[in-house]
Amino acid sequence: MAGLLAQAQQMQEQLLAAQNEIAEAEVTGSAGNGLVTVTGNGTGEVTAVTIDPKVVDADYVETLQDLVLGALADLSTKREALAQEKMGPLAGGLGGGLPGLG
Repeated sequence: MAGLLAQAQQMQEQLLAAQNEIAEAEVTGSAGNGLVTVTGNGTGEVTAVTIDPKVVDADYVETLQDLVLGALADLSTKREALAQEKMGPLAGGLGGGLPGLG
């Protein structure tokens, strides 16, 4: 029983470390082959938006809006992939005999 508790404690420490690593990570999404980029962190905060001057034209506002949405979607996908990469192995280990976690 003591071994199981020690294992659970170790998993909890690994989980917290992974969560901190995700929160501190910088992730960048882009659209239009890099014409619009959106940077954020692992907690979901958008920290920067970069727009290539080539797409800033009154005739292309709708296109620019679509590119920003595309870059945000790409950022979200990459953030989710980062979380899965960091948390996946830990989540998989939760089914190892702990009631309610498998």
